[in-house]
Amino acid sequence: MKQYLDLVKDILKNGESRDDRTNTGTISKFGTQTRYDLREGFPLLTTKKVFFKAVVHEILWFIKGDTNIKYLVDNDVKIWNEWPYEIFKKSQDYHGETLEEFVLKIKTDDQFAQKYGELGPVYGKQWRDFNGKDQLKDLINDLKVNPYSRRHIISAWNPAEVDKMALPPCHSLFQFYVSKDGFLDLQLYQRSGDVFLGVPFNIASYSLLLMLVALECGLKPRYFVHTIGDAHIYSNHIEQLNLQLTREPKHLPTLEINFENKTIFDIKYSDIVLKDYDPHPLIKGAVAV
Repeated sequence: MKQYLDLVKDILKNGESRDDRTNTGTISKFGTQTRYDLREGFPLLTTKKVFFKAVVHEILWFIKGDTNIKYLVDNDVKIWNEWPYEIFKKSQDYHGETLEEFVLKIKTDDQFAQKYGELGPVYGKQWRDFNGKDQLKDLINDLKVNPYSRRHIISAWNPAEVDKMALPPCHSLFQFYVSKDGFLDLQLYQRSGDVFLGVPFNIASYSLLLMLVALECGLKPRYFVHTIGDAHIYSNHIEQLNLQLTREPKHLPTLEINFENKTIFDIKYSDIVLKDYDPHPLIKGAVAV
């Protein structure tokens, strides 16, 4: 994944120092683009270990149209926990619970989870119910009946509902493209990208979505094109990224997906198997909320 390392180098060299909403501070560059060819392997970062289980569960969560973290918590996926916890801390029911205690209550108390596990109308809601329109179903149908259309677009950015979301969508719009020789490409526009923690995850997530939609439509996955508006490195991640830059990328893994007698809406975690993933060790970093 030399493309990712080149992105990091570009931001460190050409980005500007900026304050941000989290008061952490960033080095930021506006308007970046990288391209990943899935025919060369599945683009899961090898210069540090990426938690692929979370990638799969999150994309299945989006596809279901779910917006409550309980499904993720029940499957030991922690990537969304901080945002509803911050909302809970402002409620009258908060009595000093730690994040870990909050997550345990989500897991064991359905009524609590229903009330405090909700993120608002985030990605899954918009994919499956954007002002009453099921964008994902309509897009898949359009890919099948009118593959060369220039309108194969899904938007998670709904201006009428952004202020109701725990976190406005970072990966805000994506578009599919069908080539004349049967390949399917996907371009994501991401308004904001946390290059150390978020971007490796986003690359894998939308590459998996590309593979699933290609299987659904009888096409061959090819390019994932990643366009980022504000591509930023948090000040407390610079050391970690400099360590990654010393590591040599390894061979990319592959994915096996059991799609027999299934649709994209039937796929389960057990149907997706990561093969030959041999990354460098995990590098930890704090999430800026």
